[in-house]
Amino acid sequence: MQKQGLNRADRRGFTMIELMIVLVVIGVLTAIALPSYKRSVMKSNRGAAKTALLDLAAREEKFFSLNNTYSSAITDLYGAATTLTFPLNAPLSGTAQYTIAAPTVTAATGTTPATFSITATPTGSQVGDTCGSYTINSVGQQTVSGTATGCW
Repeated sequence: MQKQGLNRADRRGFTMIELMIVLVVIGVLTAIALPSYKRSVMKSNRGAAKTALLDLAAREEKFFSLNNTYSSAITDLYGAATTLTFPLNAPLSGTAQYTIAAPTVTAATGTTPATFSITATPTGSQVGDTCGSYTINSVGQQTVSGTATGCW
């Protein structure tokens, strides 16, 4: 008489232990990879903001070289046909992670030269970034408001 059922070699599938091991491995990999991914995305967003700020600063310097003054008017900096408005978003397409307000402009008086200052302020999911906001001015000084170092 033959035994009823399948012997061990004929069974197919996974045991509960094997499934639990796979879930633990996936959980550990996720716990390691997700924070690293988020840091990478935030760093990329900071790069987009810095690029937009430096582009705006270059436009200010070009305007200054032609007019001997800085401007906070978007049409002066991007041309009369521009559809952009302040505050600018960085990146320019997609979800805004930084806002860039109109440049703060100080006119020249006596021996004090004209200056400008532009700041990229985190918004949306970037608000939690410890790197904070980034400011550049007409003499090239770059300052940050965040507590972390080496971000920008």
